[in-house]
Amino acid sequence: MMTTDSADELKAAVAARRDLGPEYEDAIVEGFLEKVDDRIEQRVRERAAALPAPPPSERGRQGDGQVLALAIVSLGVGMVGTIITAVNDADMGLAFMVWFGVVAVNVAFMVSRKRS
Repeated sequence: MMTTDSADELKAAVAARRDLGPEYEDAIVEGFLEKVDDRIEQRVRERAAALPAPPPSERGRQGDGQVLALAIVSLGVGMVGTIITAVNDADMGLAFMVWFGVVAVNVAFMVSRKRS
C-alpha cells in the first residue's frame, strides 16, 4: 500500500522524466529509489524500537554448564592433589601449588568468558 507522500513523489518523478527526457531517467529513478529506501529504513527502525526486549541470551545459559563442570573438576583435582600430598607425607607446598594451579585455570576461564 502506497502512502500519499510516496504516490506524490512517484508522480513527480514521472513528470520530471517527461520534462527532462530519457537521458535523465536513470538519475530520476535512483533518486526516487533512495527516497523509498530511506522511508523503509525509517519504518524498520520504528518497528524495531517498538518491539519488546529480547529474552536473555541462550549463550549465557549454555555457559552455566561449563562453569559447573569446571567447578566440579577443579574441586576434584584440588582434593585429590591434597589427599595424595597428605598420604605420601610430602611437603604441603606441593598441595599449595596444586590449588594455585586450580585457581589459575579458573581465573583464566572466567577472564576468557568475559572477553567473548
